[in-house]
Amino acid sequence: MPTEARLADGIRLALTTFTTAPVRAGRVDRAAAGTAMALAPLVGALLGAVLGGVLLLTGALAPPLVAAVVTVGLGALLTRGLHLDGLADTMDALGSYRRGPAALEIMKQPDVGPFGVVALVVVLLLQSAVLAELAGRDTLAAFAAVVAASAAGRLAVGLACRRGVPAARPEGLGALVAGTVGWCALALGAVAVALAAVPAVPDRPWQGPLAVLGALAVAAGLLRHLVRRFGGITGDVLGALVEVVTTLSYLGLVLTG
Repeated sequence: MPTEARLADGIRLALTTFTTAPVRAGRVDRAAAGTAMALAPLVGALLGAVLGGVLLLTGALAPPLVAAVVTVGLGALLTRGLHLDGLADTMDALGSYRRGPAALEIMKQPDVGPFGVVALVVVLLLQSAVLAELAGRDTLAAFAAVVAASAAGRLAVGLACRRGVPAARPEGLGALVAGTVGWCALALGAVAVALAAVPAVPDRPWQGPLAVLGALAVAAGLLRHLVRRFGGITGDVLGALVEVVTTLSYLGLVLTG
């Protein structure tokens, strides 16, 4: 397949996988999937730019907490709530203390258990609290923080899809994307995300990069545990990592100690 066609298919797949953008689906195969997963941080940054703009605009018209909740809600809407669903399913499977196929069966259940509910409540509250704090900060800093955290969350997907990490099932999104991302793409993505985070804390330019890279380091440890428990990655695992890294990045960006 020509490089241009593969890139176009990868861009379309990245947009349709990570957002509700009205983009016509292209060819879906492992080559396109690898491109899409490598481009995930860019899609995250674009989504973050939209959310950052909404946070600042709403914050100029309403109290910071209202602006934060609107922004978090819009983020869920623009991603079809898939990442949040993945977080809930993954936490329910972990909370069951089951392994392998038994844990995967729990992840496939349509209902949400207590571990999933608690995870959703904690993540949504933390994100809303942090965004409320950011809404009162310098415009550029707040905007950069949302862009960097959103991009970092999607870089976690590339981390989970790197070569050497297996899929938990022979079918599904995990099987399509597992092992498709090379270390070069990951390194470039990490550098780009770190640079995007520099303006997020103007008086401490090191804090932004440290926050997002620290969140990714936690994700790497969590991923190792999830692969041991489930036998590999699934679409739910990818969604869970997006929410975990995004939330941890936000927390690291607002720490003042």
